[in-house]
Amino acid sequence: MIRWTIAAASCLALAILTLNADPGWPFHGAEASGVQAPAGSACPANAKPANLNFTLKDIDNKDVKLASLKGKVILLDFWATWCGPCKIEIPWFVEFQNKYGKDGLQVVGVSIDDTLEKLKPYVANAKMNYIVLQGLDHDDVQDAFGPMFGIPVTAVISRDGRICAKHVGLSSKDAFEREIKSLL
Repeated sequence: MIRWTIAAASCLALAILTLNADPGWPFHGAEASGVQAPAGSACPANAKPANLNFTLKDIDNKDVKLASLKGKVILLDFWATWCGPCKIEIPWFVEFQNKYGKDGLQVVGVSIDDTLEKLKPYVANAKMNYIVLQGLDHDDVQDAFGPMFGIPVTAVISRDGRICAKHVGLSSKDAFEREIKSLL
């Protein structure tokens, strides 16, 4: 019985790790989804508009309207402090904000289930230099960018507010950077 339990857990872990591997699934980056942007364009012609009509609190408990970020390239990341793949991506996002913020990139992290008491010290320790929002009890925001079968889920949104790429699970730093640079 123990062997079967271990085997089942191993299969589940392998499935989760390879979630981002199937390029035919529509919830991966534009390049992987088979939807290619026309030559000279950075975003697929059929890219959906991002619903930015939400106001969330940041870690200082101040309101942030996502719609106020329109006109910037937005890397919108849904994450949690306990999420291993999220911890891998955070330093990349810090680097992107440093490197491309002056060119119009805004990284936004939405913590999906952490309280402010847990979130604030985590953000400080991770030296997160971008907007971090409290997403606890905001299923409407998650639904707008879902479905979310797991985290991280990251959307790359163009200056005109279209979702040009979406990543579910751990992606690659190079893929994110390519997508960001193509939209700046």
